Amino acid sequence: QVQLVESGGGAVQVGGSLRLACAASGFTFGDNCMGWFRQAPGKEREGVAGLYIGSGSTFYADSVKGRFIISQVHAQNTMTLQMNDLKAEDTGMYYCAATFWSRVGPTTWHEPARYGYWGQGTQVTVSS
Repeated sequence: QVQLVESGGGAVQVGGSLRLACAASGFTFGDNCMGWFRQAPGKEREGVAGLYIGSGSTFYADSVKGRFIISQVHAQNTMTLQMNDLKAEDTGMYYCAATFWSRVGPTTWHEPARYGYWGQGTQVTVSS
């Protein structure tokens, strides 16, 4: 059974930092592309960052470039999202997702429909 479990969310002030983690099980970690998505109330789910586990290639939404870093601890089947200099607009439910690597590419990694496995989410709230 494929399972993704997020952790690390919380409430922080603008300018603060958080590190999210996604623990994966039930599939071959190295064959997948992993993604972090977020969804704010009343808005569509959007891609934040993506990572090809096998190659280490990373992708970021323009809104988080230079502030967020996606990485993985392969031996632990764990993916992280280090979030720095948080802004109010970063507030939302953050989801970990996984898909087979060939189903996404440099221009499609951010599309939620391409990911078949999702965690339950962890809330991030950034306030002034």
